[in-house]
Amino acid sequence: MTPKQPRTELDARYSSALNPRPGAKDVTATDWGEAERQLRAAEVFWITTVRPDGRLHVTPLIAAWHEGALYFSTGPGEQKAKNLAGNPHCALTTGHNSLSEGLDIVIEGTAEQVTDPARQDEVIAAFETQYGDHITSPEGTFHGFGDSIRKGDDLLFAVAPGTAYGFGHNGQAFSHTRYTF
Repeated sequence: MTPKQPRTELDARYSSALNPRPGAKDVTATDWGEAERQLRAAEVFWITTVRPDGRLHVTPLIAAWHEGALYFSTGPGEQKAKNLAGNPHCALTTGHNSLSEGLDIVIEGTAEQVTDPARQDEVIAAFETQYGDHITSPEGTFHGFGDSIRKGDDLLFAVAPGTAYGFGHNGQAFSHTRYTF
């Protein structure tokens, strides 16, 4: 999968550029490279899927950014898997619980199940790099992650962003960046 480079734009309607505060007059869009760095460093993501009756389902999970997509896994009987079977549109979010620092990221896209064994192995290696001992150590919270995917006990999904958003917090300066792919 060749990663797409997005069009990046500051949305001044939701940034400090429109309502300047001290130190905020020079707010700029967050570079996509920085957003990717944050995606690779994040440990907890939240996925939002849609139930058949239209209600939202939101739950935390681990995910790995690899070659232009976010990957996650789930059991075939879990609510998010059932929801994605009927409506593959979803959003994955990660960020910081702080108003004074950090970057919150939202990835909107369509989940596609990954069934090719070579690609699964490549993505499992990305998870192992991102989460280290949590996956690779026998005492790790997610030990057996790769084997579970390889055996088909868990499903692996890829979400390539259609649109992404970066919400930056730096003191009193706030930015809202839209990335269009």
